[in-house]
Amino acid sequence: MARIVKKFGGTSVGDIDRIRNVAKRVAKAVEEGHEVAVVVSAMAGTTNQLVQFCREAAPMHDAREYDTVVAAGEQITAGLLAICLQEMGVPARSFLGWQLPLHTNNVHGAARIEEIETEALEACFEGGRVAVCAGFQGIADDNRIATLGRGGSDTSAVALAAALKADRCDIYTDVDGVYTTDPRIVPKARKLEKVTYEEMLEMASLGAKVLQTRSVALAMTHGVRTQVLSSFEDKPGTLVVSEDEIVEQEVVSGIAYSRGEAKVTIVGLEDRPGQVSHLFAPLAEENLNVDMIVQSASEDGASTDVTFTVPEDDLKRTVKVLEDNKETMKFRDLVYRGNVCKVSVVGVGMRSHAGVAGTMFDTLADKGINIQVISTSEIKISVIIDAEYTELAVRALHTAYGLDKVEE
Repeated sequence: MARIVKKFGGTSVGDIDRIRNVAKRVAKAVEEGHEVAVVVSAMAGTTNQLVQFCREAAPMHDAREYDTVVAAGEQITAGLLAICLQEMGVPARSFLGWQLPLHTNNVHGAARIEEIETEALEACFEGGRVAVCAGFQGIADDNRIATLGRGGSDTSAVALAAALKADRCDIYTDVDGVYTTDPRIVPKARKLEKVTYEEMLEMASLGAKVLQTRSVALAMTHGVRTQVLSSFEDKPGTLVVSEDEIVEQEVVSGIAYSRGEAKVTIVGLEDRPGQVSHLFAPLAEENLNVDMIVQSASEDGASTDVTFTVPEDDLKRTVKVLEDNKETMKFRDLVYRGNVCKVSVVGVGMRSHAGVAGTMFDTLADKGINIQVISTSEIKISVIIDAEYTELAVRALHTAYGLDKVEE
């Protein structure tokens, strides 16, 4: 008998029929003798509607009241799933965040989990019942409902699995696992049986939409074995595990890409200690997220050029902040452009294999694709290219690293 946490996203619980389908999956696990806790999101579209209600009521609304409103979506789903399970003869009880309780800090709308008390859930298991928990929510120090922000339900599920010392956390989504790249671009993409936490963390941060970065980081910290499965097909998924569970790693496990990037270059920044700090401090104050950063010496030797990327939606604000601070930052010129894409190769096998970067650069050169920025880490190489070449680059790299599915 295993203890399993199962999380179902918004599309998985989009209507009553889909909630009944979820109940059948949970009932099957119970029949197999497992202890099951379920974490649910709001029904697809519900949270967006609740957020819109808040905006219509008052553009500058109170964050505490915002949390009260948007947390209602998960409450509805948890109650409905418990009712469906009871109707099938499976004992179940729903729990809201404050009823566990799941304690958070006071940052309403983007709270972080501090502690989860498990006594109520342990009592539920001892009584032979399924615990159906509302994701995305907890209770803050001020005794108010607090929501966890983006990816909150995935984060709730992983945190709950860690607190309960569960054997596994199953995340049900509208895809059936983690693939070597986006199957919509590369039909020969392969589903991975297992992937390491580090690789999944890189893929999630680089644009793969299967799991939220925050939940992967939490799973890695607490060693929670996490499985990605389809809500709509009964087939094996992908296990996200520690590196020692994988006997022999592929050199490259996947190709990730992120559209909607913009590139900014500061030309002729004074080359002295502290100047780069002065450059990025105003951007941080405006909550502008800077990604890839490359610094190089200018031709005159007395100054430096700094290139970095930001989301394209933030380009105008970024340029304005830089231009407003030009005198303080002391740079000569500002060059920027949108419509670029970040393409990355990811794999823990890179640690022990040479030539990975060379293969990437040669492959892109053969296709006539110009590399504008390069950034590397121990298990990742990322480049910035023109967005129009995204699909060509992803397909070519997928083939170059031997990731294409072999036709049977």
